[in-house]
Amino acid sequence: MKIPSFKNGIRNLPLKYLPFADAASAGLPMGRLLRLSLFQVTVGMSIALMVGTLNRVMIVELGVAAWLVALMVAIPLLVAPFRAVTGFRSDTHRSAFGWRRVPFIWTGTMLQFVGLTFMPFALLVLSGQGEIRTPEWLNQAIAGLSFLLVGIGLQTSQTAGLALATDLADEPTRPRVVALMYVMLLLGMVGSSFAFSLMLQDFTPQKMIQVVQGHAVLTLVLNAIALWKQEARDPARAAALKSVPTPLFKDAWRGFISNNKARRFLTMLAIGTAAFNMQDIVLEPYGGEILKLSVSATTMLTALLASGSLVAFVVASRKLSAGVDPCRLAAYGVVCGLPGFSAVIFAAPLDATWLFYTGVFCIGFGAGLFSVSTLAAAMGMERKEFVGLALGAWGAVQATAAGLSIAFGGGARDVVSGLALQGSLGPALAVPVTGYSFVYYLEICLLFVTLIAIGPLVRRSGIPAAHQTPKPERFGLADLPG
Repeated sequence: MKIPSFKNGIRNLPLKYLPFADAASAGLPMGRLLRLSLFQVTVGMSIALMVGTLNRVMIVELGVAAWLVALMVAIPLLVAPFRAVTGFRSDTHRSAFGWRRVPFIWTGTMLQFVGLTFMPFALLVLSGQGEIRTPEWLNQAIAGLSFLLVGIGLQTSQTAGLALATDLADEPTRPRVVALMYVMLLLGMVGSSFAFSLMLQDFTPQKMIQVVQGHAVLTLVLNAIALWKQEARDPARAAALKSVPTPLFKDAWRGFISNNKARRFLTMLAIGTAAFNMQDIVLEPYGGEILKLSVSATTMLTALLASGSLVAFVVASRKLSAGVDPCRLAAYGVVCGLPGFSAVIFAAPLDATWLFYTGVFCIGFGAGLFSVSTLAAAMGMERKEFVGLALGAWGAVQATAAGLSIAFGGGARDVVSGLALQGSLGPALAVPVTGYSFVYYLEICLLFVTLIAIGPLVRRSGIPAAHQTPKPERFGLADLPG
């Protein structure tokens, strides 16, 4: 009797038991798809390094002021509004080889490499550990420049990379390809966070230099592997473009933003993004200061948020593929956020840790559903040849709104808590939880405003969008949260 091999057993399993097995297609086989997704891994690694590892290292081990660290981490957001320009340029780029996306992805990769290469030295000089004394303003400028270069590289490579993925994926497989790309981003963030924490467990400046520069080299290598023979050279396209006037960004942007629906959509996106992200800076302190959770317990919050978003993404990909209106699905995500923030608020007076964790999961689920659904709606607002412009517009509004709301959330918590503890708000509110509660109540109000803004964008059931035939909508690959 012949015993079936493990390999043959895997091949005989139904596709529904093999995650992402149906994401491949004849034009984009699984090997090529997995290789392309490596650029998302490097993006996740860089985000984890700057927002997580270096954030703590600069404050605790290097003794840099917290306000300066927050400013450094926020610097990459300065270039977020230019993502629309980057996406448009990758749409209309005239390469001698006929490439559109590859030059931008590789340029972004090199900018990340340069920024990461001298970043650890800049941080050591900023903390006063340099052998040569230099003016403080110069140290801050050099450190800020390293973060700025990495931020520009991240924004450029991700915008053009997702647009390239959209070009390569065919219509039927795009929902599954999106899921794979999103999971690879999360894997890059989670895996690198664990790796960085292990390598820097016994912190020394030399180890920090090795870790950051090792990440720079790995980013260069993985992105080179991801890009290898992904975008075909098309000299015919390059020759044809010579006789066509170069489109202007201002004309393309004016045409995109002149649509009332597009303006309302971007406004709704900004409000909803701010509503879900304002709590990012205060969630863990709330768990530690108010609920008296340990450091290990509060570290679970990031995993809960990511888990909720991942579940929401699976739900969104199925519903969008089934033809559900993406704006309607985004509204469902906003509604899911309401009980999430309410649970977080009531966890303090009830002293219910389980309620706090449940609320955090609901927030992650609602934010994930809102993000992927609004992205799906955004990609339907522009022609395929300008997919980079639509993707860049979403990324610009989302990143800017998230950054400003996080900064405002931290400031609002400090101001309101200070007033409350001084007794300026009355004896009933003279408790530390007041500042945190203010932020959460404000987010609930913004969620209601988002529902009001999204209402006119939702198509009535059974009525297709203008100039469209009634068919199921597909969730595009470029519709990936960045």
